[in-house]
Amino acid sequence: MTLDRRSFLGAAAALALAPTVKAANAAAKQGPLLLNRIGPSASQIYIANADGTNERKLIDSGTLDLNASFSADGQWIVFTSERDGLGNANIYRARVDGTQAERLVDSPNVDDAGVLSPDGGKLAFVSTRDGLRTNIWVKDLKSGALKNLTGVAGVQGDPMLPDGFFRPSWSPDGQWLAFSSDRNTEWKGHHNGAGWEHTQELSIYVIRADGTGFRRVSTRKDYCQGSPKWSQDGKRIVFYETLSEYTYWVLRPDLLPQITSQIVSVDVATGERVEHTSGPGFKISPQYVGAEEIAYRRKGGAGEGLYSTAAGKAVVKIPGLRTPSWSPDGKQVIYEKFTWRGWKQNQPLFSWDADREYRYTDVWPAFARTDGMMVLTAKGDDSSVDIMRPDGSERRRVFDVTKQGGLDMGLVKRGLAGAFFPVWSPDGEWIVFGLGSWFTERGKGGAKLMRVRRDGTGAEALTDDSVFNAGFPSFSADGKQVVFRSWFGEGTDYSKMGLRILDLETRKIRELTHGYDNLPIWSPDGSRIMFTRGEKIPNSIWSNFDIWTIKPDGTDLKRLTTHPASDGHAVWTPDGRQILFNSARNGYRDEAPHYDMTFQPYGQLWVMNADGSGQRQITDSLWEDSTPQYVPSGR
Repeated sequence: MTLDRRSFLGAAAALALAPTVKAANAAAKQGPLLLNRIGPSASQIYIANADGTNERKLIDSGTLDLNASFSADGQWIVFTSERDGLGNANIYRARVDGTQAERLVDSPNVDDAGVLSPDGGKLAFVSTRDGLRTNIWVKDLKSGALKNLTGVAGVQGDPMLPDGFFRPSWSPDGQWLAFSSDRNTEWKGHHNGAGWEHTQELSIYVIRADGTGFRRVSTRKDYCQGSPKWSQDGKRIVFYETLSEYTYWVLRPDLLPQITSQIVSVDVATGERVEHTSGPGFKISPQYVGAEEIAYRRKGGAGEGLYSTAAGKAVVKIPGLRTPSWSPDGKQVIYEKFTWRGWKQNQPLFSWDADREYRYTDVWPAFARTDGMMVLTAKGDDSSVDIMRPDGSERRRVFDVTKQGGLDMGLVKRGLAGAFFPVWSPDGEWIVFGLGSWFTERGKGGAKLMRVRRDGTGAEALTDDSVFNAGFPSFSADGKQVVFRSWFGEGTDYSKMGLRILDLETRKIRELTHGYDNLPIWSPDGSRIMFTRGEKIPNSIWSNFDIWTIKPDGTDLKRLTTHPASDGHAVWTPDGRQILFNSARNGYRDEAPHYDMTFQPYGQLWVMNADGSGQRQITDSLWEDSTPQYVPSGR
């Protein structure tokens, strides 16, 4: 789906987003952008009695509807919807029976987490408009006037650090807003900086509805405090609190049952702190439903459900519930349920480029130079290798991991093993890929390079056990060599890490780099190899990942990105003139603990010239957008 009514304005200076979008009713001039989006495929809003009875579906646009809240009079609900295009989050309201739905704010940027003021005249919400980072905005619903409360001097933090503002909540008198923010924190990787994925450290702030009076009301070093809500008398603010490290763990179903959080409140005037819960379980989404009673959700594990701080209240079990919000009288609860079935290949997505369609793809699409056939990893299925036409037709499997891989199918099902990163030989006759264990399993299980003919015959291993985990290969322009990354096994040292080049005739391997290097890709003209490198940030335990290039002989190392947030997952465009990549530099779009199985929800897609100039963002969704590639023109 393309833009037909709006301009997608860029960020400041050279990191501007795409230029002002033209009317898009004309035919697309360029090949589509394929991308993989890691998020739910559908979401519906439900309402039920607070005890879980009388559950009924309230909002279902056939796309994603989520993050609902009640108006103060209980007559309206406000919610986020992608009905205007998958990936384009706008804010709507509807009556509590689901009727009279109307759009309240509309932009090509993220608009989310909307809440109506107590008198119903204003809407506070989170938006990435005007700079591509999340800020708290207020809209006067009568005049239409918009005000960015947090995107101003004195509120904004260091622009090179995390600087997001999330989950606004009105005070009962309508004079103040509470919200969470990671302003002026560090770009932190999980596991003491060893991990690629970022964690999130949030504090609680308040600001007047006119933009004055900004101050922090609660903070705790190395903790995440989020989703603030006011007490009914306006004297206290309640929120969840967990270790920042756990904001990565909470995204992984295998780790979620092991972590804890607590429900805490502070006195707005004095800062006096009360912990309302204790013990195990990840507790989130707190809300006062009485003068003293606080309701909240426990996320994950056998104890999942809705809880209350009031003594003797039974746990409410509603399977699949997410992001609950209670009615002002506490008698009803509204929430969404996600579907994770995935989209079909080439599902149309919202486009931020008037001259190019955006479409969904399974991971790591690559195109043969000879006839434009596409190859990819069918990660949505079983991580086998499929080829097809760019439009998805003539799809067939050329390597089946369930029959040929010899892999742990439990790991395959979890996305931790499979046939990853397939690429074409220059003559279009061969496909090379990595087969084995990946991500968190790469140091435990091996992986080898494989190749197979385009008709599925001739499968053979290209590496042996001399390289513990070989993966992410790419052919040289003449088809005689393959570059790949080598990973070390547990108990060995980092000298085993780096980029290696395999001579296909002699099967000899030479070292190209040493270090935390990954995802090497030969340029189409064969002159350079691009890769992602992780390095320690000076005077910090945290690592930063950037995009580099090097000549195949190991000379002329160049760094293309320098932002302290991570950049990676880069690919050359088919003509070799540009590089598509994923970047964290504009930060989270929401509080991390509200995500499920979206491990880098801050990751948006960018493009730059082959020399690193002209960097600009080309997606702006709530979700992780990844593995991009342009379909070659005319295919």
